[in-house]
Amino acid sequence: MARSASMRSEQADRPVALVTGSTSGIGEAVARRLAADGMRVVVHSRRSAQAGEALAAELGGAYVRADLAVEDEARGLVEAALGRYGRLDVLVNNAGISRPIPHDDLAAATPADWRQLLEVNLIAPWVLCTAALPTLRQSPVGGSIVNITSHAGVRPKGSSVPYAASKAALNHVTRLLAAALAPEVRVNAVAPGLVDTPMTKDWAHAHEVWRNRAPMRRPAQPADVADVVASLIAHTYLTGEVIMLDGGLNLT
Repeated sequence: MARSASMRSEQADRPVALVTGSTSGIGEAVARRLAADGMRVVVHSRRSAQAGEALAAELGGAYVRADLAVEDEARGLVEAALGRYGRLDVLVNNAGISRPIPHDDLAAATPADWRQLLEVNLIAPWVLCTAALPTLRQSPVGGSIVNITSHAGVRPKGSSVPYAASKAALNHVTRLLAAALAPEVRVNAVAPGLVDTPMTKDWAHAHEVWRNRAPMRRPAQPADVADVVASLIAHTYLTGEVIMLDGGLNLT
């Protein structure tokens, strides 16, 4: 009985991480890595509830469905995590959307496209950071926010101008929040280039560019991104950094 109480206490002492968009691709790899590092993970998706429930069960975590474009649902995601575990130590803003639009076709990038991309890629992370801030500040291990942005937010590239702009803005918000929330909460970002995920499997031209021009001669794997996220969380002195993870393509 004493051993059982001790095990429950050890479980309660484990940090809690919320990873948005974590039923596939980068988000799933991050969720798996943080669970392997000993964290209790809250898995999230907008649609794929069955995959979310299965992954949460496998990792010994929890699953919450929410549409992050709806402010109440985004705030409710943080509330659900707190309701389940009573604490939140890490927030990984991974969920995002993309829309392929040629950069020189200005008329095709409609105000509606801009609003939707900014809503999901920029405003939703802001809402989640705002909702999570009080509990992140109380984290006994130090609160940490990691934003998954994009190579397109650093270089003039990307699937569309609105997409690239949304990621560039999130990079800058990362730095602004790092300065504003220290020392209780650290804020960093990972800006991947091409990542080999189900979403990018048909991007033949991008795969060719990374194979032929990137010094590492390949796109990133989701686990590569997860490794950097875990490192940013672990390094308790690091804040305000946007780590470009593009296999060195930015050098060419």
